[in-house]
Amino acid sequence: MTRTGQLTDIRTAPRREVLISGAGIAGPALAFWLNRYGYAVTVVEKADTPRSGGYPIDVRGTALEVVRRMGILPQLRDAHIDSRRFTFLDGDGGEVASVNPHTVGGSAEGRDLDVRDLEVRRGDLTDALYTAVRDDVEFLFNDSIETLDQSDQSGRSSQSSRSSRSGRSSRSSRSGHGVDVTFRGGGRRTFDMVFGADGLHSRTRQSLFGPEEQFHRYLGYCFAVFTMPNTFALSHEIMMWNTPGRAAALYAVGDDDEVHAFLNFARPAPPSGAFRDPEAQRDLVAAVFADAGWEVPNMIAAMRDADDLFIDVVSQIRMPRWSRGRVALVGDAAYAPSFLTGQGTSLALVGAYMLAGSLAGRDAAEGFAAYEHHTREFVTVNQEQIGEGDAALFPTTARALERRNDMLRTLGTMPPAEGRPAHSALTLPEFTPPR
Repeated sequence: MTRTGQLTDIRTAPRREVLISGAGIAGPALAFWLNRYGYAVTVVEKADTPRSGGYPIDVRGTALEVVRRMGILPQLRDAHIDSRRFTFLDGDGGEVASVNPHTVGGSAEGRDLDVRDLEVRRGDLTDALYTAVRDDVEFLFNDSIETLDQSDQSGRSSQSSRSSRSGRSSRSSRSGHGVDVTFRGGGRRTFDMVFGADGLHSRTRQSLFGPEEQFHRYLGYCFAVFTMPNTFALSHEIMMWNTPGRAAALYAVGDDDEVHAFLNFARPAPPSGAFRDPEAQRDLVAAVFADAGWEVPNMIAAMRDADDLFIDVVSQIRMPRWSRGRVALVGDAAYAPSFLTGQGTSLALVGAYMLAGSLAGRDAAEGFAAYEHHTREFVTVNQEQIGEGDAALFPTTARALERRNDMLRTLGTMPPAEGRPAHSALTLPEFTPPR
């Protein structure tokens, strides 16, 4: 074959086809970058539509550079919540201190919003990510992965049929290697690689590595989040009530008629039995806060009727490796840091960028190895910000609570933290798309 013929074959070769499970934050971010590097990307999501709403989240440090390179930073700047006050209350509802939320969160007050940490509604970020990829990436909503089968026999062609929702034709694995996927909706397809971006309780991780328990690190707290009427007329602010081992907060992201309610409590071991039943979950939370003051009784009543209630344990996912064969994990599925670090969203965005870039011009084995080598230290540094039961906002003893309150009363005069913060511990590399 002539050299010209070889070049023609390369240029007309089919794009490598990959599947991402999960359309939250890590999934669409990974889809964006994989598409940029020449992959044909499909995203499967069990929900009917992209998920909007949700608790406010932070985009910090290195992740700000990721969203800037994606071209969505101006949109997120416009959606910045800019909370103005964080008021801490004692057990009787009396004010302990009122501080600037950026000081508590570690942002540099007075810096330009181009470089300062961003706080946005989760739905604003997911909308921005989805809009950035929806015209270039195939989305399969109301579906999920049922089974994964990694074929690894040279010379065997793994034939699969396309879902009726896909406009792409069926194919066989070109190299005799691939991942055969059966979908819950009945479709069967073969992909060159599959990525699990399906969150803390990832089914992809379970099917690949086994039960979650072996990677789950419980941090000593349980929490409940939901929305309720804004009876306080709160605006751009947070109010948090604390007693040892318990916290209740109301979070107004604007001037809305509703606020985000948050209940957090310490517990030596995760209440796995109660968490299998929604009513048992509500009963457990109500029992923990039965004698609480301030507005907590009204919050418990609202929790009983909330249709968006989410209850879970505070935990991390720690794994010795994030891939196996042609399947890799990203975001919370691989390395959930817990909301106590404020870095879950940022790790998802940075991890997606690093995974896609590591695969540019490489095969799965080489790309996945590079992804872990260059990203793991950043993940570890961020996860290790929090130890079991030592979250500064949620002291578990009277002495620790008093120390925290003393610190809050003098927060305005505290010197800035020294050294490079964990959320900026990785300098984002430039990846070159293969030609």
